[in-house]
Amino acid sequence: MAAAVVAVVGTVLGAGVVGVQQYCAARSQRREALRDRALKALCELSTALADHRRAMWVREDLRLSGAAPADVAAAREASHVTRSAVTAPQVALMALLPQVRAEVDAAVRATYEMRGASNAVVLAARQESAVDAAGCLAGTAARVLSRP
Repeated sequence: MAAAVVAVVGTVLGAGVVGVQQYCAARSQRREALRDRALKALCELSTALADHRRAMWVREDLRLSGAAPADVAAAREASHVTRSAVTAPQVALMALLPQVRAEVDAAVRATYEMRGASNAVVLAARQESAVDAAGCLAGTAARVLSRP
């Protein structure tokens, strides 16, 4: 009788240990999947911001240099395309890593603020600020993603 009780208790404890191991493994897999999705969103947002900064530089440089209205209009259309490419990865990254929301907002805002520069010096300063904000976002996200 005692052997049967020991066998049952051993079986129950063994099942409990296996259950805990499976739970930990599943949790680790979910955490890794979240990390992968967040890293993908970060890469997509970084690329979209770089593309939009470039498009805004071209657009504003043309405007400031007095280029032909058709050239400015074409650059404006191109900047609208790159701006719309920012939204999806921006939302995804803020949903996946709410810890970096302020940095995401700052990087996006700094890039959008390149618009309407009064001269080339201001445009260059705004571009530098946008690059710095994107770098800050990448650094903060890297620290968050590297946590165990």
